[in-house]
This record gives sequence, structure tokens and C-alpha cells, in this order.
Amino acid sequence: MKTLHDLFMHQLKDVYYAEKQILKALPEMAKKADSDKLRKAFEDHLEETKGQKDRLEEVFKLLDTKPSGETCPAIDGIIKEHKEVASEIEDADALDAAMIANAQAVEHYEITRYGTLIAWADQLGLPSEVGSLLKQTLDQEYNADSSLSQLAESKLNKEAA
Repeated sequence: MKTLHDLFMHQLKDVYYAEKQILKALPEMAKKADSDKLRKAFEDHLEETKGQKDRLEEVFKLLDTKPSGETCPAIDGIIKEHKEVASEIEDADALDAAMIANAQAVEHYEITRYGTLIAWADQLGLPSEVGSLLKQTLDQEYNADSSLSQLAESKLNKEAA
């Protein structure tokens, strides 16, 4: 990578890979959720994530580039850690709390990536639609994180304790 544009494309591919990995992880998390509200949150975010992947594909199209992912060690690590921790937890309420924490780790990663991509798209003078598409996803990631926090703080962390 020699330029900011190269770095932008690298991170775009990184987050595309991440969204595809998240699409694989969310159904399993929804299935393991003891709380109906948590299950519904994961199912809802699965649908949002499908739209996020589609928006990324639109960004690639706007940039005349074939959609492709680039291995994202960060998301792979978060998912791997989630699987390891989840496999060791026997209490259903504690598992729900752990899944929220891990899902929020994913959301926080995505929030940083999308925020950076938006700033770089603007700096690079890319079509405004690129930033707009990325901003839609960033807003969804903030909302998902907030919803998970509310769910954890209002009920699930207390049940796990």
C-alpha cells in the first residue's frame, strides 16, 4: 500500500470480509441465546448485516471494483475468542452476557472501521454516495451497540449475576 486510496481499499475489503464472517456467526449466536430479546436482537442484526454487505457491494461498484474480501485477523480473533469462551460457559444467563459482550466487541470494531472509511472517502474526494452508504451502516452499528447495552444493563447482566 502506497497511498491513502490503497489503504482505503484495503480497509474496505477488510470490512467486507468481516461482514461476511458476521453473517456466519450471528445465526449460531441467535440459536444459543437463552433470552428471547437477545435472540431477536441477533436475528434483527443478521438482516441488517445482509443489507450492510449489499451496501458494501454497491460501494465497490461505485469504485469500479469487484467486491472482494481480505482476511481480517481482528474479526477472526473476536469470533474465535467468542467460540472459546461460549464453549466453556454452562450457565445460560452468563452465556447471554458473554454473547452481548462479544457482539459489542464486533460492533466497536465495525464502528471504528466505518468511521475511518467515511473520513477517508471524503478526504479522497470519492463520490458522495460512497460516504452516504458507509454512513448508513455506521448508524446501524451504533444503534446495534446501543441496543445491546440497553439489553445487558436493563436485564441480562442482572440475571447472569
